[in-house]
Amino acid sequence: MKFGKLVGESFGYAKEGLVGKWAKWILLIISCIIFPLMMGYVMRVYRGVKPSPELNEWGSMFIDGIKLFIIEIIYAIPIIILAVAVFVSSGVGFIETISTPNPDPNAVMDLVGAVLFGLIILVIVTIIIELIALIGQVRFARTNSFGQAFNFGAIAATIGKIGIGRYIVGLIILAIIVGIIEIICWAIPYIGVIITLILSPFLVIFSARYITMLYESAGEDASTPA
Repeated sequence: MKFGKLVGESFGYAKEGLVGKWAKWILLIISCIIFPLMMGYVMRVYRGVKPSPELNEWGSMFIDGIKLFIIEIIYAIPIIILAVAVFVSSGVGFIETISTPNPDPNAVMDLVGAVLFGLIILVIVTIIIELIALIGQVRFARTNSFGQAFNFGAIAATIGKIGIGRYIVGLIILAIIVGIIEIICWAIPYIGVIITLILSPFLVIFSARYITMLYESAGEDASTPA
């Protein structure tokens, strides 16, 4: 599937699900604040429901959202540990350097270099984990199995079927589209935050459908436990 079609169909999916259905849109804005509800709704989109799911069975949706949140936290643990290690070591090094009378400029430059290297590693690890986590989340939505959310062999196989390059480029395109819209909204004086909140359901549904279609491009057996 071409990226233009991915964007177009995902936009149409979100538009069909929200435009003209203002009560649903308002409820989803509220769900963005009570985030497990929105995450539970995303789970329904990940399951491939077409057109976009209606809002019902709120208890089930909330529980699904909590489960998805737990999965995201587990995936974030290595990032958190690495971030703490980078910033703590940087802080200790900085304190030791400035507490020394007449700090050696070379030592300062070495510290800056070490910090930059640590940040680069942190960014790379975050990107890799995010690439894995997104597929894991869709697998969980399709199978309702925590184990499948962390079935790294099956996740790698799915990414391989999509094509690692195509997968990365697809997510970059998604990030650029959403990022530009959010930047424009935030740049509007006084009401930018309100506009961003109003558009949040549309952007969330658009993104979830886009990721779902990327996942489904791997083939019908992408959710089969392996």
